Amino acid sequence: MSKQELSWKYAEDFVDEPAAIRTARAHSLELGIDPVSPAVGAQLAVLAAAATVHSILEIGTGAGVSGLWMLTGAPEATLTSIDIEYDHQQAARTAFADANVPANRIRLITGSAQEVLPRMNDGAYDLVLVDADAGSVLDHVQHGLRMARRGGLVLVAHALWKGRVADPAQRDQTVADFRALLGTVQESGAVLSALSVAGDGLLQLVKVSD
Repeated sequence: MSKQELSWKYAEDFVDEPAAIRTARAHSLELGIDPVSPAVGAQLAVLAAAATVHSILEIGTGAGVSGLWMLTGAPEATLTSIDIEYDHQQAARTAFADANVPANRIRLITGSAQEVLPRMNDGAYDLVLVDADAGSVLDHVQHGLRMARRGGLVLVAHALWKGRVADPAQRDQTVADFRALLGTVQESGAVLSALSVAGDGLLQLVKVSD
């Protein structure tokens, strides 16, 4: 194992994941969901806390791992989460209840993000997390930036896509979409951007203009 790989492992092992999130992670894996890693989850919590987040939109509920991490950082926030898989959302609902998150702070929308997002309001959220359907990541981020308030966060999980984005030999469509996204935000004056290599990558955007 290289020194870089040892550092990545150390960063993951450094995180003391709460019991409710560990349980949600186990359920995610049973359902075949690839949740954010503990190190990425901890970053979500820190970012949510630092930005004093009150309203969160999550594109891709999964079994609740990322939602629980964001609520760890913003315990008074409300979470709206979209997922096309009803069974996944039921697992997430159980995870939120087990973590004692009040039901009135959780809104789960079952449906295709491509159908739901166009109907949602501009500038309504402090934080938007994109973690669903990698093939639609460009559209989801575009909607995320529209729905985030000025100064709000748009975060993109799995932004390095299984280590393939950094490998020039990989040229499939999903990799091309992530590269296009990274190139676009790098050149945009509408956002500040940073790319973390924790887990499978976390792209962090702050919306500085409309």
